[in-house]
Order: sequence, then structure tokens, then C-alpha cells
Amino acid sequence: MNRIAPNYESKSNSYNLRIFLLLCAILVFFGFIGLRLFSLQILNHTYYEALADNQHGSQTTLSAKRGEIYLTPAMGSTTPVLVATNITKNLVYVNQKQIASPDSVASKLAPLLEMAKADLVPKLKGDSVYAVLKKQLSDDVSQKITALKIPGVYLDPEQIRFYPQNDLASQVLGFVGFKGDQRVGQYGIEGEYEKELAGTAGVEGADTDASGHSITVAGRTIVPAHDGDNIFLTIDPAIQFKAQEVLDKTVKDHGADSGSVIVLDPKTGAILTMASSPGFDPNNYNKVSDISVYTNQAISAEYEPGSVFKGITMAAALDKGKVTPDTTFENAGSIQVDDKTIKNASPTEFLGTQNMITVLDESLNTGAVYAQQQIGNDTFKDYVQKFGFGQPVDIGLPGQFSGNLDNLKRKGDVFFATASFGQGITVTPIQVAQAFTAIANGGKLLKPYLVSKVVHSDGTEEDTKPSKGSQIISSQTASTLSAMLVDVVENGHGKKASVPGYYIAGKTGTAQVAFTDKVGYDPNRNIGSFVGFGPVDDPKFLMLVRIDNPKDVKFAESTAAPAFGEIASFILNYLQVPPSRQ
Repeated sequence: MNRIAPNYESKSNSYNLRIFLLLCAILVFFGFIGLRLFSLQILNHTYYEALADNQHGSQTTLSAKRGEIYLTPAMGSTTPVLVATNITKNLVYVNQKQIASPDSVASKLAPLLEMAKADLVPKLKGDSVYAVLKKQLSDDVSQKITALKIPGVYLDPEQIRFYPQNDLASQVLGFVGFKGDQRVGQYGIEGEYEKELAGTAGVEGADTDASGHSITVAGRTIVPAHDGDNIFLTIDPAIQFKAQEVLDKTVKDHGADSGSVIVLDPKTGAILTMASSPGFDPNNYNKVSDISVYTNQAISAEYEPGSVFKGITMAAALDKGKVTPDTTFENAGSIQVDDKTIKNASPTEFLGTQNMITVLDESLNTGAVYAQQQIGNDTFKDYVQKFGFGQPVDIGLPGQFSGNLDNLKRKGDVFFATASFGQGITVTPIQVAQAFTAIANGGKLLKPYLVSKVVHSDGTEEDTKPSKGSQIISSQTASTLSAMLVDVVENGHGKKASVPGYYIAGKTGTAQVAFTDKVGYDPNRNIGSFVGFGPVDDPKFLMLVRIDNPKDVKFAESTAAPAFGEIASFILNYLQVPPSRQ
């Protein structure tokens, strides 16, 4: 009987196949492991290292102290005046899960927090472990809440910005308020110097055990915080206070919409005062009814300047040698330019032959047009630009405007004629103040500045160096025009700006206000201003006062000029400037 021999070759092949497949599987497995290790250790090393650190370590943000803001020391003192600093106040919060009786807790807290019980009860109900009820508690209220020992009610200290001088220079300072969930500087110095004031936060890292407690023998990583810079301003606190007091009273007495005052040192450009009315208390910035009070009108309120601009026109004509104080023209009360008739404010007064002194004293539009026509349109435009109009005055504050000189780009003599007495172009108060530094300072235009120095957290300082100024008119022109402006105060419309015992130079301006919805000017609105300096032989201050839309009087000689005189009198007495006349 024949037997079939076993197929050993077939069995061997099957065995070899299984071995091959097993080896392939092993290779694939280890290949996958290798790729995974490559991904973890090479491609995503940073991510998993941080994840591991978080699992066996902790990180704490080290807060930087916000820099402080100071005003210059008052006369007779060497101590700068602190106007923005940081204090710690408690907020009260609840762990809602621990509040057993919301109604009972609300009854106890409502009187202390000055909140209605009905408003408080919903804040006590829920699952939140950190529900804030009220911030910035007084120390007295904090103590009373602590004494109640209510389970689930806690106090938490927080650093807040504090303004110890309340509304003093509020538009210059700005405030620190919330943007989203972050407190940041807004408006004024607080906004413009946010980065410098805020400083840089640091980090502290420590190893922790499985329960999250720090391992004391382990190392710590510390990146220190860098506190913010301290900012020192040129503002004089005494002059600022007086200016705000007079400005607020003037605005109130005349039912005006608003007003502003700028006081400069005409020899350096340092801003001694910058005030706007109405103001606000930056400690309670969120309680204002109209956020427009945050705006610094001294740098952002564009307006047609009116007759104060005649000083600029006269400076150009004097400087080009086209007129002298004794140059005369025939005043008919009005003048025809192109197809327009330009009239004086009082067309029937001072008719006939008049000189340039009278043009400024009595603020004759026709005389300003005459002076402008003597130098021509192109030269007039050049001088206007040399005086700094048409470009912002960068003093380190947000919200500065350039004004508008577009009419001086148009064809037609009438646009230049109206600009000669401050109509048809717009400027800002700080531009006018800057322009008059050239008249008060021997013809040199100075750049105003507000920050005197910045002190870094390491003690190093950056001092502001006043500009040397650019000579835009001759010293003779400046001297001649100054004398003419003294006559405005002595004999012209600026009498109420005078200060007994001193020669004060200045010019009034009553500007019309254009309609916003149609061509022409609103007969029921005006802006009164006065710009001047003194004593004229050695000026210690230069000041601009602007009063917006007074309701009871029409001309600046009754609003801005008296306010100027009162503040000027204070400044000269405060600076102990001896009288120069009987």
C-alpha cells in the first residue's frame, strides 16, 4: 500500500510567512513608537515641557507698580505735587455656594454697600465662588463687613488709581479705567504714557508636589517686575488751581458752554497751566453725565480764532516792512474784496484815516485786510504757516488737531482777506498760544512742552530740553508789535485784561461760529478769546483764555479779557514780580 509523503516544503513556507508577518508587525509597531517619540521629544518638545511644568510647578504673576504723576513744586517749595498715585482698597465678594440665606445676608449688607436689598439678593444666589458685590470700599465699611462675620462673604484687596487733587488738571491727567477686563490709562497723560506708566509684569515659578504645594527645597525661577516710570509735568499747581477757579466762575456767570485756559512760560515753552471747563474728578470718571468733559479743549477744540489773529497778520506786515504803527489807511467801515463785502463789527465807528495802532485797538477788520493786501497772498500764507498754524502742536497728549487752512489753498483774494482777521480758517488754542511766543520772545517761536522729566524705576532720569526756538520774525518786529498790543490793553478793547502796576500786551477776539448744517454763521453763537503776556519788558507768562458761547454778552472784552486780567494779577503776585509802573 502506497503512502503519501508529508509536504515538508509547504509547511516550511507557511512557517516562514508567519515569521515574516510577525517581524513586519514588530517593525511597524516600533516604527510607530519611534515616530511618536520623535513627535513628542522633537516636534512638540516645548509644548509638553510646559505641560509637564504646569503639572509639577506653579507660576505667579508679579504685578508692576504703576508709575506716579507729579506737578512741579509750587512757588517757595521744593516738593513736587503728587496728582496720580496708587492705593489699596477692598472689594467685597461672595461665594454664592456658601450663602445660606440670601435674604438675610442682603438685609445686613445693603445699608453698608448703599445698595437696594432687591438689587443685592440676586447677586447672592447661584453657583459662583467669586461674585463681586462692590469695589473700592472705604476702610470704615470694610471694618464693618469684617465684624459681621458672615459665612461666604469676603474682602479682597485691589490696587486702584487715586488722584489726591481731585479735579486739578483732570483733562491733562486723564484716568485709569477698564477696557474689557483690563485697567488701562485713558485720555491725557495716563493714556499717552500708558506703556511707560504701566511698567512690565514679572513671573515667579516654583516646583510643586502632587497636591500642588510648593517644594521648599526645590528651585524657584523669578523674572522680576519692572515698575512703571514716574512722570513729572511742568504744570504749576497754584496757577492751575487759580485758573480753574476763575475759568469755572466765568463759564458759570456768563452761561457759557465751556472754556479753556493755557498759561506758558514764554521763554522756555513750559506749560504752566492747561485747564478746561467743565472738568471732572478722575476718581469718579464713570459718574460724568457727558463724556465730552474728558476732552482737553486746549489742544483739540478747533475754532475760527477771530480778531486775535490780527496780531499774526500785523506781525507779517511789520516784518516785511510794508507797514509801521503809524501807517494809515482810509476806513470806510467796509471793503469790497472779489464779490464780497467785508464789514467791521461797528461799521459806523472810527471812519476816515486810521493808523495800524487803531486797527488793533479797535479791532478793525478793514485794517487787517489792508495789512494783508500789502504783503500779498503767498507771503501771508507763508507767515501763517511759519507761526505754526496748520499742523498739530505735539506736547505729548492724545487728541491734538491741526486746524484747517484749506481756504488759503483756494483761488480768490477774499479767502485771504477773511483769514487776516481770523475767519474762514480754524486753529486750536494751543496753536494760538504757541504763535504768540514769537511775539513775546523776541521773534523766536518756541515749542510748548508739558513733561519736564521721566524717572525710570532704576532711578535714571530723562529730562526734557526746551527748544531753542526758530526765528520767524525779527526781534524789532516783535518789540514793535508788543508795544502796539500794550496799547490794546491800555486804550483799546483789552482794558479789562489790564493789571495795575504792569504793562500787559494782548489782543481780544470775538469769533463767529459757523452753522453745522448750512452755509453761514450762527448769529446767536460766538467764541470770545484773549491772548496776551506780561510784563511786556520781561515776560513771565503768556496766556490764552477762551470762552465758548456766552449767553449774556457778545464780545470777548466782557468775558475772556476780565478772566485773563484776574489770572494775570494772581500770577504776577504769586511769582513776586515787582510792579514796573505807578
